[in-house]
Amino acid sequence: MVEEPSLQCVLDGQRRADEKMDRMLADIGDLKIRMTEIEANLAHVQTGMALINARIDRVETRLDRIERRLELIPAS
Repeated sequence: MVEEPSLQCVLDGQRRADEKMDRMLADIGDLKIRMTEIEANLAHVQTGMALINARIDRVETRLDRIERRLELIPAS
């Protein structure tokens, strides 16, 4: 009879450990989803920055032409 309560305690402990593990796995799944969203957003930011850099390069080229035309800088 002494063995039954101790076995029950072990089973209860195992059940609680299983429940905690299930919650942890669910949390990890949520973290994976959030990480994927962050990576997608980062890709959009990098694309936007590349477009902005291309526009700045074009503006710089146009500004150089304007400065040369107005003879604000020596022609190279």
